[in-house]
Amino acid sequence: MITFASGNLRVPKWTRPVYMVAGGTTDYRKRYPEKKLEELCMMAFRMLLEENDLKMDPLAVKGHINFACYGEFADHFQDQLLCEAKVHDYLGLDLLPNVGIKTGGATGGSTMLMAATTVASGMSDCTLALGWERMDEVKTWTGNYYIASAACKDFETRLARNYASYYAPMARRFQEMYGVDERVRAAIAVKNRGYACHSPFAQQAGRHTIEEVLAGDIVSDPLRFLECCAMSVGSAGALLCSEELAYRLTDHPVQLFIAGGSHTLRTGDRRPMRIPLLPHETEEGYRQLYADMEKQDGRWPGFESFGATRFAAYMAYRMAGVRVPIEDLDLVETHDAFTISDLQTYGDVGLTLYGHEQEYVTSGDCYLANPQTGRPGRCPSNLSGGLLGTMHAVGATGIFQSTEVFWQLQGKYDKFHGDPKMWERFGKKKPADWTSLQVDAPRRGLAISHAGVGSHVTCAVLEKAW
Repeated sequence: MITFASGNLRVPKWTRPVYMVAGGTTDYRKRYPEKKLEELCMMAFRMLLEENDLKMDPLAVKGHINFACYGEFADHFQDQLLCEAKVHDYLGLDLLPNVGIKTGGATGGSTMLMAATTVASGMSDCTLALGWERMDEVKTWTGNYYIASAACKDFETRLARNYASYYAPMARRFQEMYGVDERVRAAIAVKNRGYACHSPFAQQAGRHTIEEVLAGDIVSDPLRFLECCAMSVGSAGALLCSEELAYRLTDHPVQLFIAGGSHTLRTGDRRPMRIPLLPHETEEGYRQLYADMEKQDGRWPGFESFGATRFAAYMAYRMAGVRVPIEDLDLVETHDAFTISDLQTYGDVGLTLYGHEQEYVTSGDCYLANPQTGRPGRCPSNLSGGLLGTMHAVGATGIFQSTEVFWQLQGKYDKFHGDPKMWERFGKKKPADWTSLQVDAPRRGLAISHAGVGSHVTCAVLEKAW
């Protein structure tokens, strides 16, 4: 049994606040042979500098950068160690300090966390967070082997060399423990891939039905083809600043609060603990859950939950003053690498109580427009299209998610998703039935960046600062 001392649960306190002022991204593809990796990084960097309505010209903004944090999951993909040095040089940022960050699927979020820390500590007034993944220079099965090596070789890799095979028993256990209909998972795939149809950045947008998802090929029982994300190529960046500089650069800065959590790779052998309670939860509220888990030989977090996600949310909510997530957040971006990881996360971040995750979907709360009532959903999720519909270029993912939330808070969804020229830039045509997915007057949003089977997680809360 894991127990926490009071010092373990100390809420992070920054020396000064941190603000996000700009974001940039490429589109995402299965293969991108016409662009070198450095060129993809430059595409995201230029969008960040040139297209975010900053009050200084791009070179002046670049002249304020003090530090750079770079995220890349696997050097193996492009057979280049210390790739951050090549990218840093190509962006014209030598001799500024930079660090490379690798925490599996959470690499993008961890890059944001480390970049924020440099600003919060006073080491930097302006830090670039930029991440990428070049996953098209090896065969898909080789790439799957590389990614699967981020699981524990003593435990998880005995199941298979494929991440779907690590999540499949979670999906099965979750389904049995909480009585979840597989149609709920299918509805998540339909929603997220459908939202991706409105994004020029999306790799695998699609209009599907629940029946189509359930009729798909099994990847690893019970997960089907459309319930799994694909390997991606692309880059994303964010610019984080001190308060004084943020307001010099933009009239619409967004304050960032971010925290992390980690957990052992041994999914099937994790020690139990009491649930760290979010601000709106009580021990009494989970009494029945503990009793039900005991009857089914269960324990928290077990196979049903991600302890690292709960720990990150526990810290980030207290940093940001979030009390009741479903009411205090206006949108969320979750790490939907698989439909089951998306579903599990709803309880981890307190959008529902544990054991009630499916209600976030069946109630219509997770949609921009509730399909049952036609009214706005309480807290729409993955309007970007998520990992299922848009991308999982691993080192970029958490940065891309924060950027999508950032643009929503600034009211710029249409600017970056609805301009026909943005679609043409990536060789696409804006759909005739394109629909704006801009949330009405959002104040706060959340982005979850998640690694492996929950080994590393960051929780970012972004809030309007004007």
